[in-house]
Amino acid sequence: MTEVEDSDTMAIERRRAAEAARKERIFNTRNRVIGVDLSTLGGQVAEKQERQRVERERDKAFESLSAMHDALLKQQFAEEERRRAELSQELVQFRATHQRAEDSRDADLNFKQQVLNPPVSEKDLGPSSMQVFQGGDCMATERKKAQMEENVRCLTAQTQAKEKMRFHKKKAELLWGQAQVQQDLRELQLSAVEDKCKREAQVALSMFNQAQAAQQAQQQKEDRLKEEGENAMEVWHMMTSDLLTERPEAAEREGGVGPRVLLDRWKGMSDEQLNAIRRQREEQRAQKERQREAERQREAAWDSLRMAQSREEEEEEKRVQEKERQKRTEMDRYNMQLAREQLTHQQYLDQNVYTNRPAASYFTQFGASSR
Repeated sequence: MTEVEDSDTMAIERRRAAEAARKERIFNTRNRVIGVDLSTLGGQVAEKQERQRVERERDKAFESLSAMHDALLKQQFAEEERRRAELSQELVQFRATHQRAEDSRDADLNFKQQVLNPPVSEKDLGPSSMQVFQGGDCMATERKKAQMEENVRCLTAQTQAKEKMRFHKKKAELLWGQAQVQQDLRELQLSAVEDKCKREAQVALSMFNQAQAAQQAQQQKEDRLKEEGENAMEVWHMMTSDLLTERPEAAEREGGVGPRVLLDRWKGMSDEQLNAIRRQREEQRAQKERQREAERQREAAWDSLRMAQSREEEEEEKRVQEKERQKRTEMDRYNMQLAREQLTHQQYLDQNVYTNRPAASYFTQFGASSR
């Protein structure tokens, strides 16, 4: 193989590799950057990384805080256990020192023996004295005496504390009693002042009521006198008025446009007035009858006019319906012609134009190359 063929082969391989890399870059939706805002995506990535870093630091801080709390709890538990052990040890030591069974009142009954208390110390006694044995107590008398003295001191202190508490209690009760007495005195004073105010208010109210009653009585007296005077004037006016005298001229009074009739003095109409009213009523009836006749004639004319208009409207509506029917017939005929033409055109396309149907390989050839 010559050098030219080698260079051509290498160039072809390079172009193939470039084409394969281009296809991988273009057809890979994850690595394609066309239409993507890289700055925004970079900012989002940086923000997510920062958020993850903050969360990791927060988790580390929580873990360190939890570890510190666990250590403190363990230290507190250990300190509490140590204190309990010390208290238990002190309790055991106290019982072994101050609450021994040999020092009880019935020790001679429990141990079936009488404890000997030699007048000398244990250090001055030798092994051949046969007075001190293992488990014996030579200082029992002195210790009981010291205990009795301690009990006396405790009882004395308790008695003094109880007396002091009783004294303070009596003093507090005395102060409370004084406060109650002062409060009762203040309440009595306030009650007396309140009763005095109530009495003064009742006196003022009674005086005001008396004044009001006197004023009301005076007003009623004046109203009664006024009413009696008005009644007397009304009786005198009625006795001297035209109503009781029954004068027909009193019912007529000249004023304004024509004569005015006073209703409270009118005694009825005369025959001339009644005849005039009857004549006027007959004239009004005849005029009303003429108006009714004219109204009937006018209504008949309107009815005939409306009938003629309705017949014209019916004929016009029939003509319009006939035109619409003809138009629909023409439209149906035109649509049938268009349908036949479309069917003929579709048959022509199916039989003459669309004869070469594409196979599946025709659609798969697209998108196979980067060019």
